[in-house]
Amino acid sequence: MKRKTRILLAGLASVGGVAAAGMLHNRRPDRRERLHVTVFSEPGYRGRNKRLTWAGNAREVVPLNRIQLPRIGSIRLERLVYRFQPDVRLPNPYFLWHALTERPDRTDPESGIASFIAMHQLAGMFSAGRWEPVRESQARSGVRLWAGRPDRKAAPGEAAAPGAQPWHDVLANTPDLGSWSTRARYLELGYHDESRPRG
Repeated sequence: MKRKTRILLAGLASVGGVAAAGMLHNRRPDRRERLHVTVFSEPGYRGRNKRLTWAGNAREVVPLNRIQLPRIGSIRLERLVYRFQPDVRLPNPYFLWHALTERPDRTDPESGIASFIAMHQLAGMFSAGRWEPVRESQARSGVRLWAGRPDRKAAPGEAAAPGAQPWHDVLANTPDLGSWSTRARYLELGYHDESRPRG
């Protein structure tokens, strides 16, 4: 088998392998979400705002003073997941055929142009995909508001009222956070667990 033929067949095989891996990626239930959180200082998505992004890695704790807002009046969430959706464009059969069958001529400066074009078309056979919104019913990420630092025990003066939870989960767009507007001191971005605190 000629070297050019082996290269072209390897190119086709690798493109097919990448496409198959991408299709399997789409079916994985544990695909990481990217979470965009817009925090507003007033209820009703008004006032000053700050946009935070969580890339789906380890949890991220953000102190309220870092976002430079006096309080959190409302929160808007946008979750995205990468969907591998190839747009396949097959190579031109004319160039592919000539790339496989023509013999190189070292005296001709245009010799091998068909191979170059065919390889370029093989490399650009498909576009990889795009970010798509996640339906709220399928979303796994959210924001947990904390009254104190989530990674340490409360100091004596910070103790919450008996029976009061030290955190509050925001898993959907929330136009009014009520009492948590003034209680929240930290925002934790990450995957939520409705049954127990992440600590």
